[in-house]
Amino acid sequence: MPRKLISYVEDEPLNFELGSEYRYSNTDNVTVGLMVQVATGDSYERQLRKQVLRPLGLQKTGLPRGANLKPPYIHGYDNVVSRLPPEDISEALASGWVWASGGMVSTPYDFNDFARLRRVVPGGSSEPPGPGKNSAGLGIFRYETRCGTVWGHTGNYPGYTQFMAASPNGKRSVTVSVNEQLSPVEGAPGVFDALRRVEVRAVCTALSNRR
Repeated sequence: MPRKLISYVEDEPLNFELGSEYRYSNTDNVTVGLMVQVATGDSYERQLRKQVLRPLGLQKTGLPRGANLKPPYIHGYDNVVSRLPPEDISEALASGWVWASGGMVSTPYDFNDFARLRRVVPGGSSEPPGPGKNSAGLGIFRYETRCGTVWGHTGNYPGYTQFMAASPNGKRSVTVSVNEQLSPVEGAPGVFDALRRVEVRAVCTALSNRR
């Protein structure tokens, strides 16, 4: 399956010279997953648990194989405006099918523990873009907002849009979850802009001195 995903773009030319820019790419992450398997002689899933999840104590994080999510979980819905009520597509697609390109399932608590990497490439943006000025790191992004800088990640998938971030010292964190897919081109007009405003407000609250 991972090699099949890469086959769809393997003949496409590069968008820019290696190392000169950053642009989010699902294919890049799938390629890294395959590199892990070749280098270790082991499956990506087992190495993920051994090298990342267990050392960081991420007990509620994993890469599911099938479409059945372990309860409890947030139900995700389609964003077809004409369809009322919206269809619950939580288990219609398996997040594990996208493998190393974003198939992880986690919790807000584990999100905060993961948000600790610091080396970044200016101008890089997560997909969808997060609040404030975005920069890209190794598996994590820097968001410079009007209230301060936080480190985290965004993501979307049919039925879901996520934003998680933590303060530089990891003591304060925020998670914003929406149970439909939103991006600059997905969802009803204006909804993604409203989401960005909510994310900024959440960051400002997390970084404030209020308890």
